[in-house]
Amino acid sequence: MILMRIFIMVALTVTVSVVTARTETGSGISKIGYSIQVGAFTDVRNAERLTAKLQEKGIEAFYFKRENGFYAVRFGDFPRRDEARKEAKRLVSDQIISSYFIAPPQITAKEHWKRDNDSKKPVENTKKDTEMGFIAARTAERFVGIPYRWGGNTVVDGMDCSGFARAVYNLCGVNIPRTSAEQFRIGQKVDRDDLKDGDLVFFGSSENQITHVGIYVGNSRFVHAPKRGEDIKISTLSDNGFSKRFMGGRRYF
Repeated sequence: MILMRIFIMVALTVTVSVVTARTETGSGISKIGYSIQVGAFTDVRNAERLTAKLQEKGIEAFYFKRENGFYAVRFGDFPRRDEARKEAKRLVSDQIISSYFIAPPQITAKEHWKRDNDSKKPVENTKKDTEMGFIAARTAERFVGIPYRWGGNTVVDGMDCSGFARAVYNLCGVNIPRTSAEQFRIGQKVDRDDLKDGDLVFFGSSENQITHVGIYVGNSRFVHAPKRGEDIKISTLSDNGFSKRFMGGRRYF
């Protein structure tokens, strides 16, 4: 009887260990719930100021350029719509934001891409157009030319590149870690020859010293936030500075 109890305890311990290991395998990646979207700014500086104001309040926010040319600010990850609305109303009451829109889960890049590109001219609908990696790449390209600063002056240099990647993935409905080093440690490993649209590409002096990240958009090109004070731009992996420091890619979709 005693031996049977020991056997059961050992079996339970092994089972718990296996379940825990499986849970931790995907740690760091999760789906975005309801979020709050504010503004239709014509001047990116207004979107940047609101983002910085929210960051100062401890709210992780980011701004982005819509296809219609206006800038919007988005923040929050709420499991239910009423929770998002409650928080938005509190911020309105505190005069931090004015009008707002509650973005439901998965009305993200895929839905915005379809809505923003509606036109009288028929558009061929292919599988490629609905793949999240493709949409992530096109969303990243929409940021090109924006003088991006992740969190205004509230974070140190070096966070802008990973913050940009995090913002694009947020729009695609996926939550990834904040720093490039953390982002590098998760996701599916991708070699240079196998990179696809939407993959993240990482750079550094070694795999333990990741210092930069960008979003692959095809043909050996990637979109990234170079450094504080510079606009988001497109560079190529064949560029000397990037080619020597390339540490690999990661896929999350």
